[in-house]
Amino acid sequence: MALQPRRCTLMIRTLIASLICVLAACPAQAAESPRDRHSLRNELELAERWLAAQRAYDRVPGLSAAIVHDQELLWSGASGHADLAARRPAQADTIYGICSISKLFTGIAVMQLRDRGELTLDQPLAELLPWFRLPDGSSSGSGFGAGPEVTLRNVLSHSAGLPRESDMPYWMGPDFDFPTREQVRELLAGQEALYPADRYYQYSNLGLTLAGEVVAEVSGQDYEDYVRRHILAPLGLNDTDTGFPEDRRAERVATGYGFPGREAGYPPMPRYDTRGITPAAGFTSTALDLARFASWQFRLLGGAPEEVLRPDTLREMQRVEWMDWDWSAARGLAFGVYRIGERTLSGHAGDCPGFNTRIFLDPVSRYAVIALANRNATDVDGYAVRLFDILEAGGTPADAATAAAAPDYSAYVGSFDARPWSGEDLVFRWENSLAMVSLPTMDPLKDMVKLKHIDGDRFRTVRSDGEAGHEVRFRRDAEGRVSHLEYHALAWPRLEP
Repeated sequence: MALQPRRCTLMIRTLIASLICVLAACPAQAAESPRDRHSLRNELELAERWLAAQRAYDRVPGLSAAIVHDQELLWSGASGHADLAARRPAQADTIYGICSISKLFTGIAVMQLRDRGELTLDQPLAELLPWFRLPDGSSSGSGFGAGPEVTLRNVLSHSAGLPRESDMPYWMGPDFDFPTREQVRELLAGQEALYPADRYYQYSNLGLTLAGEVVAEVSGQDYEDYVRRHILAPLGLNDTDTGFPEDRRAERVATGYGFPGREAGYPPMPRYDTRGITPAAGFTSTALDLARFASWQFRLLGGAPEEVLRPDTLREMQRVEWMDWDWSAARGLAFGVYRIGERTLSGHAGDCPGFNTRIFLDPVSRYAVIALANRNATDVDGYAVRLFDILEAGGTPADAATAAAAPDYSAYVGSFDARPWSGEDLVFRWENSLAMVSLPTMDPLKDMVKLKHIDGDRFRTVRSDGEAGHEVRFRRDAEGRVSHLEYHALAWPRLEP
């Protein structure tokens, strides 16, 4: 008997998901990482110093970040300013617009309703939202005929063929005038599908907006009230909300800035209200709250009992549900799934007026990285990936006796002015010795030079073959403090104590 198209598609999805799970190592069988905050001291110190410097060289006003291993917050911090005019510094608890990371909370709400038997993912969207009608696009010459009905599964995996947006220019400044729920519904009547469902990956804010409407329709509750009551409050995410807070938390909200382009200065963005598309893009949060959100996920993936979601439901959301024919895009249910080098990560990015944000989770190592910036066109993905690289670069930690016997090189650690050739030379502890790297760089591991102690304040660089290279000296001032970094007959002054 011939397979029906939808059934065939589901079988292919299952095969792909199984293959990726085998290749990437299934999270449920992952071994715990042996590293903790103490054994990762060098890596975390490099991560903090590099990230703060790179943010400054990239001219990003402010950046907050956090690194998690399973249930431990390994590091959190911030650099730059939450508000430039007020000179208010960014903090780990600064509140940012997290934009499309909102979709994860909408997806969780849908899956809660599914687990309670109040809906199924393969129900046609038109059954759940009786007002949902979207022509197939054939009238505009798309070349695609009618396809299968759009389901909630399609919507959560961005395979529904829906337009990316509701038909309003709300991403254009200076006002960023987002539609109301009523306007989204009214405008839908004049829109058409881009593709048949189950045909292509097409990222859609409209789709996750409709998923939020399903939550409200099926639960009988206001969408925002539902999420606060059933997700945010139970998880203790007290600094996460469905919009910018207007209570006492408002003083911690970052000002968002647009990309400066070729001109100097940072154009401040208005405090937007996403209104009708809140389920897709309206949430706000902090690096610390998103770290708690990551630890909750690791608890479930590690076999903890049901908490907001069933463990197997979260795994279902983070498996590959949809992959384009050319393997160019992979999506779970609300979650993005990303193959970056030898890592398979889940999570989501966010990009709204004045904010770029990212949460990445590695279900195998159980590391998570959160990076939140208050400027558009900030490479938060690059920052986050490099933090993963740094965490995993130090090799097996030394035992306690070896670590205790290691020389104390802390006097040499810091930045030295290397202008005009680069911004600075950063010296840091690495593998029971020191290393140095010229900043700025988006790949500090690739560009680092390891140092081997000779005697006194003398070191030598270590070549790639392990042989000793040129000499590096540290000069001290009259008080005995390290004041200069010297090599090639050049002396670079210290930038910080």
